[in-house]
Amino acid sequence: MSGERIGVIAGSGAFPLEIAASIERSGNSVYVVGLRGFAERGVRSYPYIIADMLDPHRILGALRNQGITKLVLAGGVARPGPMALFSIYTFFRNREELRRIVSGGDDRILRGVVRLFNEEGFEVLGVDQVAPDLLAPLGGLGQVKLNDESKADIELALNCIETMGRFDFGQGVVVGGGRILAVEGPEGTDAMLRRVRDLQRSRRVSLEKPSAILVKASKPDQDRRVDLPAIGPKTVYSASKAGLIGIAVAAHDVILVEKERLIRDADRCGIFIAGVKA
Repeated sequence: MSGERIGVIAGSGAFPLEIAASIERSGNSVYVVGLRGFAERGVRSYPYIIADMLDPHRILGALRNQGITKLVLAGGVARPGPMALFSIYTFFRNREELRRIVSGGDDRILRGVVRLFNEEGFEVLGVDQVAPDLLAPLGGLGQVKLNDESKADIELALNCIETMGRFDFGQGVVVGGGRILAVEGPEGTDAMLRRVRDLQRSRRVSLEKPSAILVKASKPDQDRRVDLPAIGPKTVYSASKAGLIGIAVAAHDVILVEKERLIRDADRCGIFIAGVKA
């Protein structure tokens, strides 16, 4: 896929800018819709508009005026309240479906966003389609290597993620010494890692030697157009504070945000980063 113009709906963080840069490296051009209050100033480096998340008329109109037919969703946003969600989804023809989306969890809302764009004639693409170079490769990254003792723990964690994923729950697990120490809930990865840190400090979790690992992978039947798991420099910092020795991610399945800095920080903290087969 090259020579196309692709829209980027940009929420918070550096990742939307990394996607835009990757799209341009692949020979395509970019038009960015920065969500007000979330998008970073760097979106101004590309053809762009700033729009309120709750103003679908402006967003859809701008994309059509620019001749955009394909787009990617990137970056974080705060979850709107129920009344705000109703204003976004007034485009939906199926009112029963609308009620299901608004009353559901984040995954259902994200699928609803994709469906809204689809119904309006846009194709929503995944990161793996527009910027595959931002996904974790297979193998070790950085100077610290994955040790053989951790491999059984990684397999245990991946099995746990697969089981949890059947219930639409969790993309991350902390495992060590053959034990599941924590699973990721709606609070996110960093909050889970803070919980692991506190548990170890209070000695409610005790390992014979440092062996705890963060493992991340997408859920079974994950919609790869939205909400692929990700790690970044902040994840490395939180893992280090929690006493972890490494981070393993499913290869070609997890986004590496600010990859060069992530690897550099992992080396500095003495933490391995590895892409593994899921």
